[in-house]
Amino acid sequence: MASVNKVIIIGNLGHDPETRYMSNGDAVTNVSIATTENWKDKNSGEKRELTEWHRITFYRKLAQIVKQYLKKGSQIYIEGRLQTRKWTNKEGVEKYVTEVIADNMQMLGNRKNTNEKNISNNLENNFFNIMSSRKNSISNTNNEKEKSQTNFKTQPLPISNFLETDDDVPF
Repeated sequence: MASVNKVIIIGNLGHDPETRYMSNGDAVTNVSIATTENWKDKNSGEKRELTEWHRITFYRKLAQIVKQYLKKGSQIYIEGRLQTRKWTNKEGVEKYVTEVIADNMQMLGNRKNTNEKNISNNLENNFFNIMSSRKNSISNTNNEKEKSQTNFKTQPLPISNFLETDDDVPF
């Protein structure tokens, strides 16, 4: 039977991102995200609130983006997976931590000042510029291929060539 390890969280950063670098130079950024549930108590009629804190870890390029553009209070959308790590501390006691390893991130929330607007606009422009250049590169490559190809009529291969194989099918 298949299994799923998928986490989706929308919340606010509880502190500024903390970034460190692995020996290979890859960035690792950790944040704590608060998610809050609100409800009205049926018995007393009072509004209630429950806040959960989630440890989120970003790697490589996402880690650098989080470090550069997010700060305490920023609202973000995260997609990722749960991972539990185990280690032994200095006293010899085994410790565990369960965290979300982020695969995807989207910045949300109000743009309170022009600096945040500029950051968002720069990110959007960079994204669209990258996508446009990739699209142009692909279409240019296709055009070059079309120009360089000569019109040859190809003969279909006999079916027997496809059926003769030594590969074992694993299922």
